[in-house]
Amino acid sequence: MRYEDSIRQIKGVGEKAEQRFHKLDIWNVGDLLEHYPREYDEFHDMVKIAEVEEGEMAAVEGVIACRPSIHTTARLKILSIVLEDETGRIPVTWFNMPFLANRLKMGTRYILRGKVGRKNGKLVLEQPKMYSKNEFFKQVGRMHPIYPLTAGLTNHAVEKAVRDAIGSLEGAAEFLPADLRKRQNLLAYRKAIHDIHFPKNQLEYRKARKRLVFDEFFLYQAALQAIRIKNYKPSSHVMSQSEKLEEFAKNLPYELTSAQKRVYEEIEKDMTGGMTMNRLVQGDVGSGKTVVAVMALFLAVCNGEQGAFMVPTEVLAMQHKESLEAMLAPYGVKIGLLIGSMTAKEKREGKQKLAEGEWDIVVGTHAILQDNVEFSNLALVITDEQHRFGVRQREKLMEKGEAPHVLAMSATPIPRTLALVLYGDMDLSIMDELPANRLPIKNCVVGTDYRPQAYRFMKDQIEKGRQVYIICPMVEEKEEVALESVVMYSEQLKEIFPAGITIECLHGKMKPKEKNEVMQRFIEGTTDILVSTTVIEVGIDVPNATVMMIENAERFGLAQLHQLRGRVGRGKEQSYCILMYGKESKEGKERLSILAGSNDGFEIAREDLKLRGQGDFFGVMQSGDKLFSLADIYEDAPVLKAANEEAKNYAFDEVTMFYKKNRRLVEKLNSYMGNVSL
Repeated sequence: MRYEDSIRQIKGVGEKAEQRFHKLDIWNVGDLLEHYPREYDEFHDMVKIAEVEEGEMAAVEGVIACRPSIHTTARLKILSIVLEDETGRIPVTWFNMPFLANRLKMGTRYILRGKVGRKNGKLVLEQPKMYSKNEFFKQVGRMHPIYPLTAGLTNHAVEKAVRDAIGSLEGAAEFLPADLRKRQNLLAYRKAIHDIHFPKNQLEYRKARKRLVFDEFFLYQAALQAIRIKNYKPSSHVMSQSEKLEEFAKNLPYELTSAQKRVYEEIEKDMTGGMTMNRLVQGDVGSGKTVVAVMALFLAVCNGEQGAFMVPTEVLAMQHKESLEAMLAPYGVKIGLLIGSMTAKEKREGKQKLAEGEWDIVVGTHAILQDNVEFSNLALVITDEQHRFGVRQREKLMEKGEAPHVLAMSATPIPRTLALVLYGDMDLSIMDELPANRLPIKNCVVGTDYRPQAYRFMKDQIEKGRQVYIICPMVEEKEEVALESVVMYSEQLKEIFPAGITIECLHGKMKPKEKNEVMQRFIEGTTDILVSTTVIEVGIDVPNATVMMIENAERFGLAQLHQLRGRVGRGKEQSYCILMYGKESKEGKERLSILAGSNDGFEIAREDLKLRGQGDFFGVMQSGDKLFSLADIYEDAPVLKAANEEAKNYAFDEVTMFYKKNRRLVEKLNSYMGNVSL
């Protein structure tokens, strides 16, 4: 049996079981072997009845202190006994197992192992298994796998399938070179796969996990190295510095921060050097990345080339076009727009202007990626909000020019170690300084009883000519989740606020044209309060908005809350963020207090990663699958560092001797790059 064989090849897996495995995204033997246990049932030695704790799996030895009794309900037959040892008694219950009553004799000694629960204020041993002394002591110290399951698929069925697959596996599964394994003290792959599923003890588990975590990090880093090597090529667009850039910077109505100057110098060095730029600019909300992007685009135009600026939303595209025109029109730069909601005629005319070189810069959404969009001389591609565009989308845009320079920008401040992992195919620039004229946002964490005061404060701000965001995390009513609907909520607000205050709502189910119109009215200042879901999270710039209230703030991650909060504090006036929690919990309030105490996105991101783990953190950063099944960037940092260093030692080029010596590693990498969304 080979890794690529269908799971139907495994003994005992029929058509129905196969369909159930498919629901877990298990299609072949390799998928099954990489369906790792979510936890383990560790078989500890027996304890005295007085020592058992609620929620634990416990094994106790004692005698039955009373006759077994069976209580019948409409759906259940509940068998009950009381077990006793020298330290005390504990009730024991089994559900729908009345046949056990014949095996349970009063006064006889038994070893029972089960989950300790609580009923009517008393501890109870639930659904335990019975063991002879010989059977029990054979199991002590062992770890039994517990798998993620789906309806109709039992843990026993998955465990049996995994055992059969491991036992029948043919061929050499090892793909890491022997010298690498020796350097890093790693188990052989087959041994690691066996031991991650069926470890005899914690030591075996830790060794197996280390090898497989290393594999996940190494393959991801190697894939990024391969992409980096592929993209690291002599530039077809070697540019010259231009005095117009100095003039541009001098004419700005504000002084560039030292971070903006430093990052632009790094970009300019790339674009005027001999190799193609592939750089990520990572900056906190409001750090001024857009003006740096404009300067890079202007440098391309000064050299007679074209630039493309791709952003995730139409509203943001329109806003960026206006910003670019305001800054670059005095220099004769022609800027175009390509978005999905444009008419067919507008798109056709725009594409023609782009192809004929009439437009110097185009700003747009995914519409720029369409096959029939052609450029006259594309030299620079900028993508805003990096995590919303995968490597493959960036490459599609790059194919529209002859090896254009690539600049990606993200306002999601993530710890540097995480950035190096996610974007290892790119050079990294960090903007860690806010413009001097920005006042820090004032934050407060409050319960729902503060709502009347919050509304009064908003009314006061609106009377001063300011605008307000209110964020609700729901799109429509759902009975099972006690959250306000955006539409209903905005209707309620209209009854609370005076008639002269204009309130509109914005949510993800609206059509793009309708959404754009609502957002445009808020940007123009005709709307006072915008009630919205998180669709305003990315990039929108309304300097007149000074208040944001976030309902059910405890339901968001800190990094996402920080992104939302970044929509205020963009003007000269003092701004405020009201974090309102709907459900009081100590942990929730502690998390929100971290946000209230800091406006530093990088610090907040570090705390978010610690508190929620990388799974949730990645969920905020990118849509799609988790990058790693076992590995955790925060917990496994030493392994990450080792894997990163090892990956740099290998140039994955099939024409070299490396390919001949490490064919299995290259095949594994090629398979990985085809399966993982980079």
